[in-house]
Amino acid sequence: MGVRSFEHIGLIVEDLEAMAGFLEMLGFHRGEKARVGGPWADRVNGLTGTDVEMVFLTAPDGSGTIELSQFLQPESPPSVGDLPSNTLGLRHLAYRVDDVEGVLTQVRAAGYDTMAELVNYEDVWLVCYVRGPEGLIIELGQRLDD
Repeated sequence: MGVRSFEHIGLIVEDLEAMAGFLEMLGFHRGEKARVGGPWADRVNGLTGTDVEMVFLTAPDGSGTIELSQFLQPESPPSVGDLPSNTLGLRHLAYRVDDVEGVLTQVRAAGYDTMAELVNYEDVWLVCYVRGPEGLIIELGQRLDD
């Protein structure tokens, strides 16, 4: 009895299209946009008058699905902004890539950048943090010993 498998992680966003576009640029596959609300959504969220647009994006290998939700009603509280990587709570999502420098070229062309340096960790990983829309931190790692 207990957890059987990982299903998805949910992110509440201010701009659904900007966040979905960022994740698509990284290589995620986008599902169909949906709109949900009504009594069941109110009950599961503990809110009243729930009206949400959402979309699922999945990593190319089928793992790491992200549910993006933009609450149209009730209005979400203000964002806390670009917090540092040592802030308590969920701080980043990590994904393996085949060519981290190639992905960083795409990231920079889209107007984003690393939070600090691309680091060679013990000749096993090239790793960096990228800050996306709304402060989302994505860790990109390329395995060097494959």
